[in-house]
Amino acid sequence: MKIYFTFILLSLCLVGSAQNINDVLRYSNENIQGTARFQSMGGAFGALGGDLSSLNVNPAGSAVFNNSLITISGTNYFRDNDANYFGTLNNTTLSDVDFNQIGGAFVFRSTDSNSEWKKFTLAFNYDVVENFDNEFYASGTSNQGIDNYFLNFSQGVPFGSILLQDGEYIEDAYLDIGSSQGFREQQAFLGYYGGILDPQSTGDNNTDYFSNATYSNVNQEFSRSTVGYNSKFTLNAASQYGDNLYLGASLNFHDVLYDQYDEFTETGYATESEIQRTTFDNFLRSQGSGFSFSLGAIAKLNENVRLGGSYQSPTWYRLTDDFSQRINSDLADQDIDFINFNVVNLFDTYTIKTPAKLTGSIALIFGKNGLISFDYGYQDFSNAELRPKNDVNFQNVNSLISNELSGVSSFRLGGEYRIKMFSLRAGYRFEQSPYANGNTIEDLNGISTGIGFNFGGSKLDFAINSTEQNVNERLFSTGITTPAMVNRINTNATLTYTLNF
Repeated sequence: MKIYFTFILLSLCLVGSAQNINDVLRYSNENIQGTARFQSMGGAFGALGGDLSSLNVNPAGSAVFNNSLITISGTNYFRDNDANYFGTLNNTTLSDVDFNQIGGAFVFRSTDSNSEWKKFTLAFNYDVVENFDNEFYASGTSNQGIDNYFLNFSQGVPFGSILLQDGEYIEDAYLDIGSSQGFREQQAFLGYYGGILDPQSTGDNNTDYFSNATYSNVNQEFSRSTVGYNSKFTLNAASQYGDNLYLGASLNFHDVLYDQYDEFTETGYATESEIQRTTFDNFLRSQGSGFSFSLGAIAKLNENVRLGGSYQSPTWYRLTDDFSQRINSDLADQDIDFINFNVVNLFDTYTIKTPAKLTGSIALIFGKNGLISFDYGYQDFSNAELRPKNDVNFQNVNSLISNELSGVSSFRLGGEYRIKMFSLRAGYRFEQSPYANGNTIEDLNGISTGIGFNFGGSKLDFAINSTEQNVNERLFSTGITTPAMVNRINTNATLTYTLNF
């Protein structure tokens, strides 16, 4: 038998497999990452600037710098997930350390004393805006078996269209059916040769199928492990006009890698069932790049009050997915193991357009003693879309996005109190659910705190940032409709070093 296979899926029947509403949400959200000072104050920097990660909120922020500098940050990411599935609660934790930010700003002061343009700043910054490393484990006793997944796809599929041809390898047939017919027929093929279902009659024109599994309830175990990142490299230019106005613009270049591995096991069938154990695993990899731009301004109304406003354009991601599966059961074909993660479906390149974002900000400055800052942001997630828009399956997903997602308001509040060389900081973050029903993904709440040390020529900052959110995680796109309710607590501990020059 062959060892490794790939094939281009010309038919983009992907609603049940790769591109869907989850992709839009995955790449539309930018978590609070960046420098320790930025995180400790809840990311409320739209009217403040003076921090490289503030460019993610308002590109005018680099014009606030009084001197050139370089900043680098490292973060310990800690994930704590409680998954409740049919009344059974399981906890999963994950921890990893990585460099998440590095950047610099170069300040050029005007040599013309008569010019209203006081200084000009060029800045660059690399930020991990989303770390995808995570996992959860769910188990419970359900009345919805995995056979429902395959029956939902197979009903209406002609039996003759999914049969092996004489001399054909099973892995070749799996890929060819996906390419020439589509994802639906490919899953019907898996269900049949995986032993999960059989046709009502063996004629080529049969389109009715029945399950080989007998049960009233089944025991299910499901784990989802994700790794990857969404990073953003920013090129920024900003300037100070007069004494009270700062203007800026940025070009943002994203790099995306996302791996999702799902492992499913089902047991506990009736004693008379021909099937006593089923396993069904899926692996998805997405990678690509994105582009966006942003514009912003900061105005000093007086020595104590600053106002900020910014526009973040949509981000246009150009992505490519590959998808692999494996299945087994007591009745599976003897060659079923040749369909595994080395047999890869490759999909055509596609585009995700995330929604634009508007942010308004206000900051109160109390001399050298401290400050309070507040940001309000708004994104209309119903405007997100998958492209090409003329693809019928993308049209279905875009209609779902338009109907199920809605506008999202976010609030960020941060404060800082200075005691000589020390700074004490705290922040709060709230973000509405992107779903109109508010239940599929619930509101996000976050708190943060931190401390800073200013040594004159350099600074050292530390922050702890924690967010909590409930998410209904569907195990499969169809068949098993009861989701696992996952309580996500993400905690970042970040250390940042800044060198002034």
